[in-house]
Amino acid sequence: MQTPHPTDTAHPSGNTGTAAPDTAKAPRGAAPPGASAAFGASVEHYENFPVASWLCPAPLRPAVAALYRFARTADDIADEGEADATTRLAELAAYRAALDEALAGRPVPPRWQAVFAPLAAAVQRHAWPSDLLRDLISAFEQDVRHTASGHRYADTAELLAYCRLSANPVGRLLLHLWGVADAAALERSDRICSALQLINFWQDLGVDLSRQRVYLPADTLRRHGVAVEDFLPGASARERERQAVVAELCAQARGLMQMGAPLVHQVGGRAGWELRLVVQGGLRVLDRIAAIQHRSWAQRVTVDKSELPRLLWRALWM
Repeated sequence: MQTPHPTDTAHPSGNTGTAAPDTAKAPRGAAPPGASAAFGASVEHYENFPVASWLCPAPLRPAVAALYRFARTADDIADEGEADATTRLAELAAYRAALDEALAGRPVPPRWQAVFAPLAAAVQRHAWPSDLLRDLISAFEQDVRHTASGHRYADTAELLAYCRLSANPVGRLLLHLWGVADAAALERSDRICSALQLINFWQDLGVDLSRQRVYLPADTLRRHGVAVEDFLPGASARERERQAVVAELCAQARGLMQMGAPLVHQVGGRAGWELRLVVQGGLRVLDRIAAIQHRSWAQRVTVDKSELPRLLWRALWM
């Protein structure tokens, strides 16, 4: 799973949400503190958007950075290195236990001290709902189990149920920081976060398939007369059908993002502008997927700093 990243996202994408794809980058070329060698001691992470940027109010940056590090470390346990599913699940169980210990004010294993000390401080300072943090770990556990069993998502509804664990908690935690708590805002946040998670899936389609992670919904594949195998390297037939599948999935993600976008008017100040850039960044990824005729199983698109002027211009008109 690519953590949806705390405030750019949102990728624990992977990758990112409210979501914003990423908030506090782990140093490139190194795993976040707490990630063991078995789970990728030298891991580089591409993130669509900057996190804990200058747009994020300074008093909130430590909490956003702590959330990102927590999610990214769990993501590396679930996804990096050569460990088998049993080992990964045992490590995630230990990670969950460490979270419980940290929240109770008790010592945690030294290897995760740099993750849980700032996270526990953020939970205490901002009264974060701890169940949302546990939901993120549940999403990583589900990913490991599904990958090991070859699980295929039946439909978009099942995929969105996964997003409720993997992405939506990030947005709700950030809204809590920003002092926004009404029901309409929470619903819009969930839509933005789920959209960011889905965008990450369709952006990383080839990468995920190479890792035996299948997020393509079975009902969408059937509707277009293709199978997962048609998206694997070496497959050359059914080009139009494959493009139609990705186009439909991207359209669903765009619709969710557009339904959630009014949230930018409920979040004030610099945080609101960061959220505008998050929304526009996600939409820009969809634009770039469309520009390659939705062939994201063969070519991964990215959004980098050169896109910032375009994103700023679009953000002004939201």
